[in-house]
Amino acid sequence: MSGRKETVLDLAKFVDKGVQVKLTGGRQVTGTLKGYDQLLNLVLDEAVEFLRDADDPLKTTDQTRSLGLIICRGTAVMLVSPTDGTDEIANPFIEADGA
Repeated sequence: MSGRKETVLDLAKFVDKGVQVKLTGGRQVTGTLKGYDQLLNLVLDEAVEFLRDADDPLKTTDQTRSLGLIICRGTAVMLVSPTDGTDEIANPFIEADGA
């Protein structure tokens, strides 16, 4: 057994590709993954943050702000997903107004 720790995620396939990152506290950013380490610290370039709704801080809005080159601390990272190949769909669990 090697004494080396391996990360659960294989982020090598996402380097230089677009990723979406959700952070603790509700923040959500997208950008190009430039690097990472075994602690899941991420380096994102051309990062854009999706601003939260003032009335409901758990919801994000269509408003964004450009952050540029950022480092996401691994302890704050909750989710990492590719931006290519994902589409947003309507929530099937919300009932229609007339129902």
